[in-house]
Amino acid sequence: MKLTVDGTDHEVDVEADMPLLWVLRDELGITGPKYGCGIAQCGACTVHMDGVAVRSCQIPASAADGAEVTTIEGLGQPDALHAVQAAWIEHQVAQCGYCQSGQIMQAASLLELNPDPSDEEIDRVMAGNLCRCGTYIRIRAAIHTAAAKMQGA
Repeated sequence: MKLTVDGTDHEVDVEADMPLLWVLRDELGITGPKYGCGIAQCGACTVHMDGVAVRSCQIPASAADGAEVTTIEGLGQPDALHAVQAAWIEHQVAQCGYCQSGQIMQAASLLELNPDPSDEEIDRVMAGNLCRCGTYIRIRAAIHTAAAKMQGA
């Protein structure tokens, strides 16, 4: 199987039904996507595949063959954070931090599709990303801040 992850080409020899999450974590050593539930209900494993937010715990390796995958590690760099990452820091969103890579990846995807979402749109799109620390108010505020920054405000 061949795929591009965070701009780097990889070839891995794995079972076709191995979840993309385990390809990323166990085969490639990319630990940003987290295992949360294994049934695509919590969002901790969210990555972008060919520009679309997906739950990597439910994507078989065979479906990722030839795909371009972006993880939290490839979204921004320490000296050039993505607007969502910078807003997360500004709003001090993370508490335990476990869900945050998935939250950020889902938020970045939302803003690519809808550059100025309402509170209701944010809540609807982000509903599949669970935060057991309950930082939902900060998440919404950070998304609004990132949207404004991405629009040049």
